[in-house]
Amino acid sequence: MGKKASRTTGITPHTVDRYIAAFPAGVREMLQQVRDTIRRAAPGSEETIKYGIPTYVLRGNLVHFGAFQHHIGFYPTPSGIEAFRRELEGYQVARGSVRFPMDDPLPLDLIERIVRFRVEETRVGTPMGNGQA
Repeated sequence: MGKKASRTTGITPHTVDRYIAAFPAGVREMLQQVRDTIRRAAPGSEETIKYGIPTYVLRGNLVHFGAFQHHIGFYPTPSGIEAFRRELEGYQVARGSVRFPMDDPLPLDLIERIVRFRVEETRVGTPMGNGQA
């Protein structure tokens, strides 16, 4: 898959380091927190850039994240959203994504639990459905 320019920075990042470095300090810090959380929750996952944003792969796409003008987007697939629907109330949620406002603290513990859910889901090879992880 070819590299695609980020919609927010206009650059074509080739690594997650370069993606994060393209943002102002406060946004970089938030992105690094998300990155560290994902790495901790998904050891052994491959870090890459897909769709112009950081992506983690473990037997397929695990999760993606990215910075936008007013939010950090987190993309744990529809099953990751559905499994944590109640805990995601209060955030703008779509079928496979959630927006965390930049002016609020990131829910890193929730992000970690969602990533662990996705790791387990990929381990067993099928969506885990609608139970809480």
